[in-house]
Amino acid sequence: MTFNEYQKEALTTAIYPREMAFIDPALGLAGESGEVADKIKKVYRDHGGVFNDEQRRAIALELGDVLWHCASLAHELGYSLDDIARLNIEKVQSRQRRGVIHGNGDNR
Repeated sequence: MTFNEYQKEALTTAIYPREMAFIDPALGLAGESGEVADKIKKVYRDHGGVFNDEQRRAIALELGDVLWHCASLAHELGYSLDDIARLNIEKVQSRQRRGVIHGNGDNR
């Protein structure tokens, strides 16, 4: 499945009011990302950082929710997921070429 195929399928399940077109996926992205982080935190806290298959799958399912919200927000912004992936690779490759992959700031 390509990113664009995924996005098309994901959008068939996007049900939020038009006035929430940016807010719903943005807040959903934040929430689901937090769930990923929380599951990882608990593996380190409770299991010494050793992941079992069940924990890996649970995190993978949460990552799917993150991807769903990314697909929805990208669509609302007028981008395909393929566009988002390409833009990101171009950005990080440019940083790597210029020797600024480390550091901070959006425009490095």
